[in-house]
Amino acid sequence: MTDSIADTGSDTGFRQHAGRGRFNAAFFRAMGPYLDAELGPRKQRVFAGLGDRVVELGPGVGANLPYLPAGATLVAIEPNRAMHAGLRAAARRHGIRLDLHERTAERTGLPDASADTVISSLVLCSVADPAAALAEVRRILRPGGSFRFAEHVAAPDGTATRATQRVLRRPWAWTFEGCSCERDLEGAIRAAGFAEVEVERYRLRTPFVPFNTHIAGVARV
Repeated sequence: MTDSIADTGSDTGFRQHAGRGRFNAAFFRAMGPYLDAELGPRKQRVFAGLGDRVVELGPGVGANLPYLPAGATLVAIEPNRAMHAGLRAAARRHGIRLDLHERTAERTGLPDASADTVISSLVLCSVADPAAALAEVRRILRPGGSFRFAEHVAAPDGTATRATQRVLRRPWAWTFEGCSCERDLEGAIRAAGFAEVEVERYRLRTPFVPFNTHIAGVARV
């Protein structure tokens, strides 16, 4: 059962690009099983026990819907219209009620202290202002609430992966609509003012070398 509510903000700041938007929607639909095989073990840990109402930043075409209980409501903050059809279809398949907002992570439009759980995966790499997005997460979380994340990050300085990230940063960002492979997102999350932060660092072994260094964890207010 799906309830889809469009919230189109005229001031989202997200630039819709027809070509890259369609490419990325198709890419993530096609690569979904592969990415879930790589990231699934960490997602299963940090997304364990999600409740019946979850806010997700940048859900894309619905990669994280399987981690929600059937019948739950996903409050989806997704500015990229090219993702919306796939997200709606995935929500129907998984029996998730969808509350879709065409907003950015920095300006969700949600009320203060209105969420118990916010999740993200492969999203903070591409938001325009990670610090503002994390401040927004803290604003909408209730006391005791949690932010659960699985993100790719910059590799340590002096490594071959870090050098590859530097070389490919511009074509990577152009292809994946602003995605940066050079962000210290662990540092950003630790500096965001959460009461408690747990982070696991890990590495994938994939052909997408700029994407291979990751973190997953939980931050609590």
